[in-house]
Parts: sequence; C-alpha cells; structure tokens
Amino acid sequence: MKISYDWLRSLIPTDKPAAEIGALLTDSGLEVEGIEELESVPGGLRGLVLGTVLTREKHPDADKLSLTTVDVGDATPRQIVCGAPNVAAGQRVVVALEGAMLYPTAGEPFKIKKSKIRGAASEGMICAEDEIGLGQSHAGIMVLDTDLPNGTPAADYFGLGSDSVFEIGLTPNRADAASHYGVARELRALLRQPCQLPDVSGFKAPAEAAAQNISVTLDDPAACPRYAGLLLENVQVASSPEWLQRRLRSIGLAPINNVVDVTNFVLHELGQPLHAFDADQLAGHHIRVKRAEAAEKFTTLDGVVRTLKAEDLVIADANGQPLALAGVFGGQTSGVSDTTTRVFLESAYFAPAVVRKTAQTHQLKTDASFRFERGTDPNMVLLALKRAALLLQEVAGATVAAPVVDEYPAPIKPTLVRLRLPRVEKLVGQFIAPARIRQILTDLDMLITQELTDEAGHEEWILSVPPHKVDVTREADVIEEILRIYGYNHVALRPHNSASFLAKFPNPDPEIIRQHVARLLSGQGFSEIITNSITNSRYFETEDAPDAGLVHLLNFNSAELNVLRPSLLPSGLEVVRHNVNRRQRDLKLYEFGKTYRQLPDGSHQEQNQLVIYLTGNTAAETWQQKSAKSSFHQLAGAVQQVLAALGFSEPASKPVEHPYLAGGLTLLAQNQPVAQLGAVSPAMLKRLDVSQPVWFAELDWDGLMRKYKSRLVAQELPKFPEVRRDLSLVVDRTVSFDQLRQIARRAEKKLLRHVNVFDVYEGDNLGEGKKSYSVSFLLQDATQTLTDQAIDQVMNRLIQQFEQQAGAVIRR
Repeated sequence: MKISYDWLRSLIPTDKPAAEIGALLTDSGLEVEGIEELESVPGGLRGLVLGTVLTREKHPDADKLSLTTVDVGDATPRQIVCGAPNVAAGQRVVVALEGAMLYPTAGEPFKIKKSKIRGAASEGMICAEDEIGLGQSHAGIMVLDTDLPNGTPAADYFGLGSDSVFEIGLTPNRADAASHYGVARELRALLRQPCQLPDVSGFKAPAEAAAQNISVTLDDPAACPRYAGLLLENVQVASSPEWLQRRLRSIGLAPINNVVDVTNFVLHELGQPLHAFDADQLAGHHIRVKRAEAAEKFTTLDGVVRTLKAEDLVIADANGQPLALAGVFGGQTSGVSDTTTRVFLESAYFAPAVVRKTAQTHQLKTDASFRFERGTDPNMVLLALKRAALLLQEVAGATVAAPVVDEYPAPIKPTLVRLRLPRVEKLVGQFIAPARIRQILTDLDMLITQELTDEAGHEEWILSVPPHKVDVTREADVIEEILRIYGYNHVALRPHNSASFLAKFPNPDPEIIRQHVARLLSGQGFSEIITNSITNSRYFETEDAPDAGLVHLLNFNSAELNVLRPSLLPSGLEVVRHNVNRRQRDLKLYEFGKTYRQLPDGSHQEQNQLVIYLTGNTAAETWQQKSAKSSFHQLAGAVQQVLAALGFSEPASKPVEHPYLAGGLTLLAQNQPVAQLGAVSPAMLKRLDVSQPVWFAELDWDGLMRKYKSRLVAQELPKFPEVRRDLSLVVDRTVSFDQLRQIARRAEKKLLRHVNVFDVYEGDNLGEGKKSYSVSFLLQDATQTLTDQAIDQVMNRLIQQFEQQAGAVIRR
C-alpha cells in the first residue's frame, strides 16, 4: 500500500523527516518496506535560484551571444554568457549554478559546469522553460515577475515540493490503516498530536429532491448493513485538475476523469470505497441490494461476461438487472461516461465475508474489495459521501439534487471489551502506568465506559472499541494495541530469559538427519533448491482426464498456481527449464519438500519427500578429460549413498512403476518401497518444455524416518582375509541382477559379504533372449582363514541355487 507523505501531512501536520515517520510506523506494526522520493519536476530544480540581470553587453567574439552579470545572492555578481535574444538588464531570471543537473523537456539531462564560451568565462546558465522541464518554449529565457530576494531556490518560487511515498506492507488484520486517514490515526497515537478529518461543513443538500430521487431497498441487511447514496446533477465529466492528478499519481494511480478520480481519491484518503453510477441508467430510479440469480450473466467494466452465483451480492435496478458486484466491481452499462450529467454516488458498508467470497469466485482483486473484505468503517459512510460531493462540486461543477439516502436498519455498535490492568503487565512483561494506558486508548479511539474494581482490588475497565478496529475483539487484542503504541523497544529484556516448560525433543531429530543428508549431497556437488508448494493443475490433468486426487485452492491468485503439488517433479523441472534456457545445462539438484493429495474419503494426505535431479554433463570438458552425459548409475549411486547414510546399505529393487518415469528402479527397505528413480518421461518433459533428458529420484522421507534406527553397532575389524570368486552366469534377459543377489543372500548367509556385477553382455552367441552377468563374490570368515574346501562348498551351493531358481547356465 502506498501512502503519500505530503498527503498525510494534510491530515496530521508534522515536520518530522519521512525516514523518522517510517521508523515510527514500522515499530508500531505498519511495516514500511521502502520510501520513494517523488518530484513533480525531474531533479526538483535543485541548484537553480532566482537572480537579477545587472548588466548586458554584446559578446566581443559572437554576434548572437551576450555577456551578462547576474546577482544570485552571493557577495559577488556572476558573469554568465547567454544566447537568448530577450535577455536584458533588470530582468528577474532563473539561474542554474555550477554543479546543477538540468532535466530538459526534450533531450538528455546535463550538468552545469564553469566554462569558457568563445573566450569568455561563464559561471552558470540563465534558463529557458524547456531547459528545466517546465514547458516547451525555447524562444527565450524565462522572465519572472517577483519580489523574492536573489538566491531564493527556484523550487520555492514555482511551488514545486518533493514528496516521499511510503510502501507499507499492510497485514490483513490492519484494515483500519488502509488509507491516509488510517495512517494519520496511527501517527496521532505515536506522536501524541491531533489529526483532522477533511472539513465537510460546507455540504448542503436540499430538503426535497427537485425531481424524483433514487430510492434504495436492502433485500439482505446482513450482507449490506448500511447503504447510502446521493444524487448529483449538472456533472461535467472532464480531466481532473493538476492537484488531483498529482495526488493520484503519487500513489501509483493513473487519472481517468474527474468523477472516477474523486471516488479513488476519497477511497485512499478515508478508506471508504465509493462507486459512481450514471443515474440515467438506473431503471425505475431505484437501487436494490440483493443476491444474484444463479447462473445469471453480468458484464463487468472490463468487458468480461461473468456467470454469477446465488451467493453473490449485487447492486440492481428496479427490474432486478445487476448494475455492479457489490463492493467488488462495477458493470459496463451503468458506469460514468463522457456524456454523463447525472451521477448517483454510492457509499456503503458490506459484510466482509460476502465481498471476499465474490472476489475469490470471480478472481477480481480491486482497491474496493481489498478494503471491504478486510472490514471498513460503517461510521465513515456519510462523511466520505459528503467529501466526494464537495470535491465533485469543485472539480466537475456538480450540484446536489436530492437529500442523502441512508438505509441503516440496524446500526453497528461498538464492541465492549473488559481490560484488567494487571493482565496488561502479565502479557507485556513490564509495568505500564495506568495514565499512559489511558492516553493510548484515548488516542486509539477506545473509550473507557466503566471503571471497576474486582474482589482483589485490581482495576478493570470496560472499553468501547469502535467498529473500524475490526481485529480488536478480546482483551489480548487490546493489550496488543497498547503494546504497539507503547513500543516494543521500550520493553526491557530480563538478564536471564527463561521458559516455564521444557519442550520434548524428538529422538532421533528429523531436522538433524535432514541436515546430515543435505551436507552429504552438497558434498557430492548437488545444489539444494526450494520451490513453491503451489503449482499448475495442467501439469497433472487435462479437461478430458481430471485428477480427483488434486488439492485445489479455493482462493488462488493465478490460474497457473491453483493446486497444491502432488509431486515435487514439475516444480523442479521448472527450475531445470529456467537454468537450461539461460545456458546452465549441467545441473545436480536436490530438494526436501511436501506433497499433497486428496484421498477418496475427502481427507487430505501430506508426505515429506527428498527428490534428486541430474541432467546435462557430469563435469565440464577439460584438456584432461572429455565431458560425459549424466547417467542412471550416477543417480543410483547418489541415492545409494543417501540410503547407506540412513542405515539401508543394500536395498532390494524391482522395476519402477511411476506415472512420470520412463523406466527405472524402485528400491525397497524392509520390503517397503522407499525410493523410485529413473528417466523423466518424454511426455512430462514436453509438458514442462524441458529440452534435455533429466534423471529423477523420489525418496519417501517420512517412510525412511519411520524405519531409521539411530543406534550404531560397532564391531571389530576382521583379522582374517577375504576371498573373491567370480562367476559368469547366462540367464534369461528378464532376470535382473537384484534377483541373482537375493538368491545368493538366501543361499549363503554366514560367509558371503558382498555381491557385485562387473560386466553385462548380450550377443548372438548366447542365444536369443539371453544375457550374461559377470558377478564377483566376496567371502570371509570372522573366526578363521577360509580353506579351499569351504570356499568350493559355498560356490557349489551358489551355482546350484542359480541353476534351480534362475535357470542359469554357468560359463566355464
């Protein structure tokens, strides 16, 4: 939210620097994220002063130049060479001094330097209006009519003031500060000085309408507790005056016309949204605030035809035809146009939940809905209406044609909250004098209606909290308000802070394990990424094949971010695409994150995962070695190291069954799948517009943590040597190495230490559908040296089991 400091000072006069005001607001909870300096003229005419031409002579070496002496308020007049034909002694002029930066209307900025022109020294420049950005004319220098002394800054003469604009990160609970007056109210409490509302004492409305007035009916007072309106005639729609345009531009709004600009001005000044209807377009001279008809069509101001829902609140005419989405957006046919002469101004209070639901349903975010859905002040409705009417009388020649219409069947009352003064000290952690608390509450418009004493003799106050404090409903909320204004920085820290309880720490701590695995992967050259948990539904479903397991967002800001991710793969591929498109093609990435699914019973499931990506080359090409493409085995090696670090050294495997992988393995620990790895399918790569192959691994982090054992078992290193034996096994092509390893493990549990495949061969000489594995076996006995007889017995038993269970033929 942008707040103009110049505008703000019209509501609460102060001469404090903008930086100091920004610090005060930040400390009170209105975080100022930045302060931007604005100038009505580029450069702000810094370095330009008023002067008087004392003498003017012809330049001895140039026919079109003049030598002048100019008094600019210094002890000694300055000699300035001037080329303007109209320069003359006695003129009051604008002089740019040495070092001044000029920003001409056309052309690039330039700096004034002391120089010689045709041999004559020139200590400045007498300016024309186009040379300093004040106009288009270059016929001659500006000649002023003023009695201001020489040396007066030119900015003061032209009334050019700079402005500071605060960028405030407004939190959803601070609807009371969503305007310049709201921020002024905050400063009133912080600076302990009064702020002032705009004067509307000059508003006059006739006792009766000259013609038929606009009547109002509230069909749903709960959705619209208050609706006020005012009929204006003789409105001349035109461009706004410069002061109004400047105010709007200072907060980033583009001026449209004087009527719309006034409604925007009042909204940002007082926080009360207004809407202007073309009164001639209101059928039956009647406004009806009602719920929409289901599936009713309505064209909004942006030209979009929207299908309304029965819960949408609309402003309709006497025929029930919608004119606007209440508190959100106007309609195309009822808005103010260049030919409008009669305007009906709307100022209302709508229930926040109603506006929020309509805005979410139709994906419309406007300045009005931003405020209505957080809660506006029902007591500001009439004042804002009168303020707008007076402004339209000033800038559009409007006249008030009828009395104010104000439908307010059940006035909203202040909230009563009990405040126990000892409770303030308990929650704040420091004593605050009751007089200071009373002052803060008064400055925040919270009235003390009763002062009581409980049985223990402690003071209690009953407070009346105004409706604009929408987030203050409990005693704790009041104490938070007191602390904000008192100042968090004024609460002293105790020498020894302590807690009244001891938290239970998990053992093992998943976060420590995660950090250990992260260091392991980073040490292998992988980079950790963090991606958005909200993603695009089109990555997972099409119109013909919806995915019922997706968790859809009800309030999404973008159609491309409308579901919680069921897989980390697409968001990771977006990172890959971003880097590859910028010629960063060799990537090793990993991420810890959550996935989300909706189960058939309507409940939701969250799962923590670790994913790994590998794409491009393994290393950059050098004179020592050629670059090589990343491979499945490199990915599998990284996954194996992660599993080994968690105590799962030799997981079983089976072919992968993953919707986004084109082949690969599923690794199992204790007969449960814990990891899936392989090549990302071409269809998924095409869907994400990734132009090169990607290897991907997905580890069930929750499952691994459940199986993880933190106990370490230490044992003595073997004293006796290990023995290696190799076998070449010819098997069917469908037999995997993991099957052979499992057979070996079951056949020999005592002496077999390790099984490894070091070659795989397929050829015509093996026979159709056959392949050969060259497998090594490491045998070791912890109690004695193995004999040839013991070794042969083990190998014979292995051969026998391979032949029986895998149909293997041993190549001799």
